Amino acid sequence: MTVEELVHANLMQVFGERDPERRWASVVRVYAPDVVFADPEESVVGHRALNDKAQRLLDASPSFVFSPGGEVQVVQDLGHLAWQFGPEGEAPVVRGVDIVLVADGVITKVWTMLTTS
Repeated sequence: MTVEELVHANLMQVFGERDPERRWASVVRVYAPDVVFADPEESVVGHRALNDKAQRLLDASPSFVFSPGGEVQVVQDLGHLAWQFGPEGEAPVVRGVDIVLVADGVITKVWTMLTTS
């Protein structure tokens, strides 16, 4: 997968996927086994911990959906994508950006930052 495809998969096929089986299949395909995910709340390491993080986020916001907030930007093995999160069809409640580092065709690190715009 390209960096652009991996960045989109991180948002939509993992953090935006409510079906646990489909999300797990994406986690294994998209990330390195020792992936590091960091956001303002915590850092987690590995497939299982990242999957659990996504599940907790979705459980806490049952009517919310993710959507891209722009185009993926790529420089070599680094990509980032702005995103929005909120009730479907309504203004987003949260906005942020995901920054990913890719090696050997999988994401090795993800940083999520919340933004004000």
